Amino acid sequence: MFSDISPAALFTAKEQGQVVVDVRSPGEYQEATIPGAINIPLFSDAERAEVGTLYKQAGPEQAKTRGLELFSAKLPAFIAAFKQFEQPVTVFCWRGGMRSKTAATVLDLMGLSVNRLAGGIRAYRDWIKTQLDTVPLPPFYVVNGHTGNGKTHILHHLKDTGYPVIDLEAMAGHRGSIFGQIGRRANNQRTFDFLLTEALLRYQAEAFILIEGESQRIGNVLLPERVYQHKEESAQWFIQLPMEQRVALILGDYTPDVHHSAFIEAFQRIKRRMHTPVSARIEKAFADKAYHTVVEQLLTHYYDPRYKHSTRYPAQQSLVITAHTITEAITHVEEILERIEHHLN
Repeated sequence: MFSDISPAALFTAKEQGQVVVDVRSPGEYQEATIPGAINIPLFSDAERAEVGTLYKQAGPEQAKTRGLELFSAKLPAFIAAFKQFEQPVTVFCWRGGMRSKTAATVLDLMGLSVNRLAGGIRAYRDWIKTQLDTVPLPPFYVVNGHTGNGKTHILHHLKDTGYPVIDLEAMAGHRGSIFGQIGRRANNQRTFDFLLTEALLRYQAEAFILIEGESQRIGNVLLPERVYQHKEESAQWFIQLPMEQRVALILGDYTPDVHHSAFIEAFQRIKRRMHTPVSARIEKAFADKAYHTVVEQLLTHYYDPRYKHSTRYPAQQSLVITAHTITEAITHVEEILERIEHHLN
């Protein structure tokens, strides 16, 4: 007999490495799923639509019969897919209804150890909302600075060395600028909230969290007000690199040579906010594929002035970290963190 588990128990199981399987259709899975879940659907998108239509037009019994016909043909492959995983495995659907119950029942009959998420992804979403409103927020250290100062590079390095880092841009699937969606798949608010809340829960035992200085809106998503205000009230570390370093980092991250048309399209959306001579120089540089000039002009005449206007923090809340290279900046940040950890211990 399979067991039903709560959203909180599922999160704990995921953190311990248990496999979680979303048995909804591929389209539902792509829209939003529980982070880390694997998709092994009972129905394709077309089959789900067919069964749903039959349910509305002919009633639940005929829909169940047709659903069973469709699923029966897939049983051998479905069971084989689950046998490759270490057990137990947890399955879920939208509401913890027929799809996950059918999957769990069949797997249990075949001798596999399986759990079902009670209430499905909808219950997990409700649990996440509650956690996001109530979870204690550890102190933040905000890695801040003008566009191109390597903030994300610094955070990635720190995460790789074991520090607690929340990468808001990765969670949003967007770098936060007008060009931030290029080359990325933007997440929706539900997925962003899942990823953010799980990270906050994961770091509850940490003395602090490192996070990037971002606006409240990051692409398609909004940083929850409670988290945003906590970030704004936290210590701000402003990274300052030379212009040449900033341009090189941006060119490496954004690869405008690969996404030329997308960059021109995005530029058209901000062109009217610049003085005509500046926008004309940038357009000519785009036409000549002189991307170094494009980036330097955008930083000098668009991003840096806007950043200075939008970021004002009290002196006691701010620390300026000046470096010649990104490697030197990382070293300075690590030295600061070592002093913080020494003080905490």
